[in-house]
Amino acid sequence: MTNQITPFDPLHNHDETGHDHESKGTPHVHSEASLKQIINRLSRIEGHIRGIKTMVSENRPCPEVLMQIAAIRGAIDRVARMILDEHLSECIARAAQEGSIETEIEELKAALDRFLP
Repeated sequence: MTNQITPFDPLHNHDETGHDHESKGTPHVHSEASLKQIINRLSRIEGHIRGIKTMVSENRPCPEVLMQIAAIRGAIDRVARMILDEHLSECIARAAQEGSIETEIEELKAALDRFLP
């Protein structure tokens, strides 16, 4: 799989056709409210990043830029926590009910290995 940016469900790795290339466990279904909340936060982060680009192009002081980058890191961490909470409460619970918990846990471990430093 290449490291390219494609449209995605923020909770799972789907390509533009909607096919999930990594998950082999249970289907992932999330509430519209949950997805909307995560997408809204990501949109705010996106806007914040554009603001930092403007700051850099305006040659703003480095400490100001670094403070804004720190704010984005915090916001991204909060989104990651939301996604993890959603995964644990919805996907893992569903996999346990459907008998595919081992696969789902292995996929989560692999994702956490890439996510955590």
